[in-house]
Amino acid sequence: MAIEVHPATVLADVAAVVGPKRADANVCWCLSYRLTSSKENLALRGPARGERVAELVRQSPPPGVLAYDGDEVVGWAGVHPRADTSFATNRKIPHVDDLDVWSVWCIRVRPGHRKQGISHHLLTGAVDFARSNGAPAIEGYPVDNDGAKVDLTMAYVGTRGLFERAGFRKAADTDSVLNGFPRVLMRLDLR
Repeated sequence: MAIEVHPATVLADVAAVVGPKRADANVCWCLSYRLTSSKENLALRGPARGERVAELVRQSPPPGVLAYDGDEVVGWAGVHPRADTSFATNRKIPHVDDLDVWSVWCIRVRPGHRKQGISHHLLTGAVDFARSNGAPAIEGYPVDNDGAKVDLTMAYVGTRGLFERAGFRKAADTDSVLNGFPRVLMRLDLR
């Protein structure tokens, strides 16, 4: 398996990983943290969510990266400047300093491709993407699960261990809890 990670510029591939099975379904589309306004996030319903993602995919830089096994898209990581996300104003996730850091908030691997190390490729790809776009540092906000199993629906934030293996270090505790586990702010300096 030769996994390659590329910027998320193909809407159909983004939809294959984070989109709904039905166009009218109200699924996340990985917009919950990407939008800076919770009002906009709540207002977008059904097909409007996919239309908003289509706009983001056409922007430079696009809203994340995709992992491919050959021609097949197998995973997604949401990564963008923190200023363009809800983490810019999130009261539970602290700001370590005033750097214009990037955030990686979602790592998703398609069913049938899990437990093959693809999340590691996605996180490395997210780091490379942020670095290539001039980010001075990148942050993630995974759960500190100490090896305990994380419910699959909540595993999208990653685990502290995943981030540590990618070279991130704990920069701060947070007031955020997901699936009963505290979330920590993990950071990697890119300078």
